[in-house]
Amino acid sequence: MMETIFLALGLVLVIEGLAYALAPSLVERLLAALKEMPLDARRRFGLISIAFGVGLIWLVRVLS
Repeated sequence: MMETIFLALGLVLVIEGLAYALAPSLVERLLAALKEMPLDARRRFGLISIAFGVGLIWLVRVLS
C-alpha cells in the first residue's frame, strides 16, 4: 500500500516538474487565469478533479 502511495506521489512530482521545465510561461498564465476565477469555480474544479482521480484509480483497480 505504501509503495503505491509513493509511486503515485513520484508520478505527480514528475508531471509537475515536466510542466515547469517545459512550459514555465504557460504555468504562469494558468496560475493567473486561476487567480481570476471566482472561488466557487475553483472549488468546483478541485472537486471535479478529485472525483475524476478517484474514478480513474477505481477503474485501474477493477481492470487489473
